[in-house]
Amino acid sequence: MAENRTTTASCHTERTVGDATVVELRGEIDILTALPLSVRIDALTAGACPDLVLDLRPVTFIDCSGLRLLCQAHNRVRGRQGRLRLVADRDRLMRVLRPARLAGVFEIHPDLPADLFGARRQDAVGVAAG
Repeated sequence: MAENRTTTASCHTERTVGDATVVELRGEIDILTALPLSVRIDALTAGACPDLVLDLRPVTFIDCSGLRLLCQAHNRVRGRQGRLRLVADRDRLMRVLRPARLAGVFEIHPDLPADLFGARRQDAVGVAAG
């Protein structure tokens, strides 16, 4: 079930859905925004087995600092036996990942993964049927 805790910053919004943290990144992920985002993502993935979903659909630009942020998040989550999923237009993101030789590194989804909302959908069906 989703918590009603939402945090908004200049370039991201985050919320908790079940055990996953969904972070929607917006605008440009570049040298100016990557460091504060990296600090926040490090905090979100500090525990054991973090489940992090980065929604990149609203991102308009990503440079090498943004790619570094994604790689650091991937390595940190993997090192803690967690899971990192990216939500993005696959073709658009692959145009950035391929030249950096990162094409096969990330789990990419075109929309928020359905399993995030499975419990809430089941609850809603139970309420409607009951």
